[in-house]
Amino acid sequence: MALYRGLELLKKFSSLNVKAFTKILKKFVKVSEQQRATDLFSQKVKISSFSTSDKVLQLSDEVESLFLNHFAGNDRMVAMKYLNPQQPKNTHMITFLVGLFTGTFVSLFIIYAILAHVSGIFASAGNTAYMEVVYHVFSMFALISLHCFLYGCNLFMWKSTRINQNFIFDFAPNTALTHRDAFLMSASIMCTVVAALVINLFLRNAGASYANAVPGGLVVLSVGLLFCPFNVFYRSTRYCFMRIMRSIIFSPFYKVLMADFFMADQLTSQIPLLRHVEFAACYFMAGSFRANPYEMCTNSQQYKHLAYVISFLPYYWRAMQCLRRYIEEHDINQLANAGKYVSAMVAAAVRFKYNVTPTPFWMWMVLISSSGATVYQLYWDFVKDWGFFTPKSKNLWLRDDLILKNKFTYYISMMLNLVLRLAWTESVMKIRVSKNETRLLDFSLASLEIIRRGHWNFYRLENEHLNNVGKFRAVKTVPLPFRELETD
Repeated sequence: MALYRGLELLKKFSSLNVKAFTKILKKFVKVSEQQRATDLFSQKVKISSFSTSDKVLQLSDEVESLFLNHFAGNDRMVAMKYLNPQQPKNTHMITFLVGLFTGTFVSLFIIYAILAHVSGIFASAGNTAYMEVVYHVFSMFALISLHCFLYGCNLFMWKSTRINQNFIFDFAPNTALTHRDAFLMSASIMCTVVAALVINLFLRNAGASYANAVPGGLVVLSVGLLFCPFNVFYRSTRYCFMRIMRSIIFSPFYKVLMADFFMADQLTSQIPLLRHVEFAACYFMAGSFRANPYEMCTNSQQYKHLAYVISFLPYYWRAMQCLRRYIEEHDINQLANAGKYVSAMVAAAVRFKYNVTPTPFWMWMVLISSSGATVYQLYWDFVKDWGFFTPKSKNLWLRDDLILKNKFTYYISMMLNLVLRLAWTESVMKIRVSKNETRLLDFSLASLEIIRRGHWNFYRLENEHLNNVGKFRAVKTVPLPFRELETD
């Protein structure tokens, strides 16, 4: 594909030079009035090899034929989809919609806050069931929206620094998300969720018996939109997401690609989201919203055991991916990487045990296991994933090649990653707060972990762009995304 596109650029370069020479001659005639000399120059250019040679055209046809026969099953439409992808048309509609949904979300959130304050639902002790539903459903979608927003920030930064993420992830340039698309998804999710909460509060204050069905309908709508077969709402992105999730869930039975392990890493930062999904599934799919017995979804042993399993799953999937790559590549670093996720699983298990049995012994076990896992993770973040602490590097504690011009940014990022990795210490502090404040604290910690992951994403892909550290590519150099920059 790179050879074919290079030949296409060479053909355009040839025709561009002929056109440029013609315009220069026209200007020369206008100034000097020497038409005869101009005709002589023009004739020499027209018969020159760079203008008349068809070697580039022949090579282009040969490359196209080889790709058609060996990689596209003799389907020309499929072949041209990869060899000459159509770039999306530049439009301001997405930017307009981002602003519209963002403004609507802010307005609806203010309305909801005022209505909730007037109703006194946050201060009343009798609204426990309502608060459970609102907290889990709102938190679930808010964390998704925050992750989409940060991914949009990543896309913007990657594009600004000319990191070709589509090539690294093997995404089709004509269907891959842009930063505006990610911002639109984030804003539309939050706008829809807050609108549902306002409608739910209106119905509740009106005494409607089906008020709690509104959050359930929102969950059903979201699932239906994800699996919608029609070519709307970024179908190619939704289907790509589902294919990647299938590969992750059934690890290690699928070959691990760059996008697979990258998404699995995102899931390790979304464990609170998975727990919210567990509660929503229990509360709505079991039909419990009819009588509001939400306690069955929080106090039962089966629910607690399932929450325990959910805390393990993302780390388990990521460890299985490392084992699959070790079997295929015989790289001892993959076993060491799997050990990192095993240590995180052990730390999560000890913290879970400490919550059940808060004794001094288990508190010390939490400190030991979580500290060990944190040191392991920080080493892997800085050395393996970001490529820092390179011996004899010309940049102190960093690597030789840096994309950002200000080196101080890298040092700030290292400190920020260190601080956010220590968020688990809240679990042993046992801060005495009310239940609503506990929910707010848990949501804040979950948001900080997502922010840390979004921050980690940029430097991980920067290192991959420069050094091919993941060994997912056969080439050393990543092409710059000039085609994408042309559409701005």
